[in-house]
Amino acid sequence: MAFFSNGATRRTTTVTSPAAATPTGAVMDSAHVGDIVGALGSIGRHDTLEGRTRWQKFKMLLAVIGPGLIVMVGDNDAGGVATYAQAGQNYGMALVWTLVLLIPVLYVNQEMVVRLGAVAGVGHARLIFDRFGKFWGAFSVGDLFIVNALTIVTEFIGVSMALNYFGLPKTISVPLAAVLLFAMVAGGSFRRWERFLFGLIAINIVMFPLAFMVHPSVKDTAHGLIPSFPGGLNSTLLLLIVSIVGTTVAPWQLFFQQSNIVDKRITPRWIRYERIDLWVGIVVVMIGAIAIMAATTFGLAGTEAIGNFTDAGAVAQALHDHMGTTVGALFAILLLDASLIGANAVGLATTYALGDTLGKRHSLHWKITEAPVFYIGYAALLAVAAAVSFSPDHVLGLLTQGVQALAGVLLPSATVFLVLLCNDKAVLGPWVNTVRQNIVAGVIVWSLVLLSLALTAATFFPDLSTLTLETGFGVGALVGVLGGAGMLIAWQRGRRRNAERTAAELGGLDPDQVEELDATPLTKAERKAIMEADRDTWRTPALDTLERPAFSTARTVGMFALRGYLLVAVILVGVKIFQSITG
Repeated sequence: MAFFSNGATRRTTTVTSPAAATPTGAVMDSAHVGDIVGALGSIGRHDTLEGRTRWQKFKMLLAVIGPGLIVMVGDNDAGGVATYAQAGQNYGMALVWTLVLLIPVLYVNQEMVVRLGAVAGVGHARLIFDRFGKFWGAFSVGDLFIVNALTIVTEFIGVSMALNYFGLPKTISVPLAAVLLFAMVAGGSFRRWERFLFGLIAINIVMFPLAFMVHPSVKDTAHGLIPSFPGGLNSTLLLLIVSIVGTTVAPWQLFFQQSNIVDKRITPRWIRYERIDLWVGIVVVMIGAIAIMAATTFGLAGTEAIGNFTDAGAVAQALHDHMGTTVGALFAILLLDASLIGANAVGLATTYALGDTLGKRHSLHWKITEAPVFYIGYAALLAVAAAVSFSPDHVLGLLTQGVQALAGVLLPSATVFLVLLCNDKAVLGPWVNTVRQNIVAGVIVWSLVLLSLALTAATFFPDLSTLTLETGFGVGALVGVLGGAGMLIAWQRGRRRNAERTAAELGGLDPDQVEELDATPLTKAERKAIMEADRDTWRTPALDTLERPAFSTARTVGMFALRGYLLVAVILVGVKIFQSITG
């Protein structure tokens, strides 16, 4: 029970049980309706910000914080630690610029799922199935299940490497971690789960003494902000860059954050607070990534380990040998913590999507007996991933990077579906993307496609020069600009046709008059007030009452072309990893 004071009035917020809640609109699971019950406070289902003091608003913000922070910190999982450590160990701080460029990608992608989750009240997988059909839904969720299962394997690899540093064998550490991970979610309490995750997130504070103790150079770190390709742009460097993209902006994040927002019962009224939550998470993940790069760059400087990354466990041991026991232990603790958070978040992203796909209960508010499919699916996923983690070490080390690269290659496809959903007025109503948001999203998608194209070309033709690849990027950018201009012209023509149709329906008005009516001469403040009043209460209607959007021939061809190319790119990533395994 939470109390919010408003002058002489004392308001009591009572936690709503899943059984007592009644789903409305698109919401399907009764557990997803009711009070917000977070790790740091509660907010009543019908509470608003009206009349609140700054302190009360801050307490409400604390109650909302969670999904954005967890998805971002979960982003720095075992694969993330290994990838950032490899970047620092093999290339120093020269690739810090990739992280800076990924900040807008992180925010734009995750902000879109914030709106989808809060407005629709259903998970990402559910929306894809309902709006695009089983064919595209199966493709999207199929990718997710495969990559997520492999990702959880890498989390168990991280656990075993971290605890092996402290002398605990894999035969004990992996089963122990699997049991702990299941116990974290099986209590039937969303608040208890979120508090446990917050406790793990707090351990990330060890990244500060770790970075400080390796004596980082501010000058070298700042120099890494300037884009460069150390050693030339080749398939090895491109694979690492794609891996950084994949570990920093992974498809599972879209599914997890949207479903977690739904599970926490965040509604449109609290979207602005969830955006703050997201920014807090982005700051934490960026600081962590730079700290890990710095640990290997400066902590291993002057040793034979530089340029010879093998795996995160070897990094912990090398730091121990060169910088002392404390530095090695801090890195191992960070790796263990990242692995547990990542496994929990990725596992939940998968089982949330499974519940969406099968139409079964999928909420941390339910107990095991109330949502057996949700919890059995989570347990089975952990069990299979734990078993696979006992594969030979040299295979597991390369699998860690390969999974991140696969995530990076598949990200354009996931982002395309995301953008399409965020332009679906039947789903988002007044929350649909603006023209500016679509332009930014389009730039992001095309940049990711160009990156994976470059990796494909470098894998097929390993002797391609840096100049050739850079020229390819330039040509690709030009094609993107021309394509974007063509799409903008088509949009403007469509808007004109709509105006002409409306003019005819209104008795032959001049289409220019209709466009002027659309541009009602309200002040910016008046427009904002009207928009906010509508937005805060607007929810997606029941999905089965909405007409499914029609795909134009051009869009269908484009989707199949993208899908076909990504299939080829995934195969080529596998070829590159196989080449690395076989030498």
